Amino acid sequence: MRVLRRLLTVLLLALCAACSGGGGSAEDGKGAASGPGRAGTAHPPSGTGREAGFPDANTTGPRVPLTPHDTGDMAIRTDGTVIKGWDITGSLDIYANDVTIVDTRITSANWWGINLRPGYRGLKVLHSTITAVPGNGPDNGGVDYAVSNMSTSAVEVGWCDISVFGNALSMGQGHIHDNYVHDLVPFRNAGGEWQHTDAVISGGSNKGRLIIRHNTLLNPVAVGQGASASIGLFSDTGPVSNTVVDGNLLAGGAYTLYGGGKDATGITVTNNVFSTRYHRNGGGYGAVTAWNADGSGNVWRGNRFTDGTPVTPAPAG
Repeated sequence: MRVLRRLLTVLLLALCAACSGGGGSAEDGKGAASGPGRAGTAHPPSGTGREAGFPDANTTGPRVPLTPHDTGDMAIRTDGTVIKGWDITGSLDIYANDVTIVDTRITSANWWGINLRPGYRGLKVLHSTITAVPGNGPDNGGVDYAVSNMSTSAVEVGWCDISVFGNALSMGQGHIHDNYVHDLVPFRNAGGEWQHTDAVISGGSNKGRLIIRHNTLLNPVAVGQGASASIGLFSDTGPVSNTVVDGNLLAGGAYTLYGGGKDATGITVTNNVFSTRYHRNGGGYGAVTAWNADGSGNVWRGNRFTDGTPVTPAPAG
C-alpha cells in the first residue's frame, strides 16, 4: 500500500506540474490574451528588437470616449476653437488662428483630413486618429493629405494615428512628433497616374523650421504603384532648409529618405532607424538619396539599419 500511495503521489505531482507549465501566465507572457496592437491584429506594434520603443497603435490616437459628429466637410472660422472627443465623418478646413484638434477621430472623404489655410497660424493636432475609406476619396477614389499646412506658420502634429492618405503629413514648417503613420493606400489620380505616396512630404521654400522627431513613418506601397518615400524632402518649389529629422523609425518608399537635393542647407538627420521590413535596403532602390553632404549646416550622424549597420548616403545627384 505504501508503494502504491507513493506512486499515486508522484503521478499527481507530475500532472500538476504539466498543467501549470503548459499554458503559462500573464507574468511570463505565455498564453496572454491578445489586446489592441498585439501581433495578429489589424494594428501590430511598430516592431520588436531594434524597432521597439517607437510609436504604434498603443501610444497614439484618442485617449477619451468619442461622440459621433457627421459634420461633412466643415470650415472652422473662429479663433481659439477646440475640438475634443469628436468622432468626425468629414474634414476640417481651418480659416482661424490657434485651433486645437485633440482626442478626436476624423474619417475623411475630402482631399484632406485637416487643412490649415494660408495666413493662419497656431494649429495643433494632438492624440487623434486621421484616416479615410479607400476608394471613397475625391481624387479618382483616393485621398491626398491627412494634415496639410498651406500656411507659412508651424503646425504641431503629435501622438496621432494616421493611415490611408497618399501624402499623410504635408508641410514645410512644423513640429511632427510621436506619430504612427502606416498603411498608406496607393491609387491612380484623376489623370490615370499613380499618386506618389509619402508618410511626410515637404516641397521646399519653407519659411520656418520643420522638426520630424520620434515618429514611426511607414510606406508599404509598392514602387510600381507610386511609392515615393517615408520622408520626402523635395525641392519642388525651392531649396529645402532648416529641417531636423531625428530619432524616427523609417521604412519603405522608392527611397526611404529624400534628403533635399544639391541646394539643401541646414538639414540634420540623426539617430534614425531604417527598417528593412518592406525592402532589404530600406526602400525599393535604397535607404537615402539626394543628400548634399557639402551643404552648409547639413549633418548626417548615427543613422542605422535595424541590424545596427550604419546608413551611408551617396552624394546628391
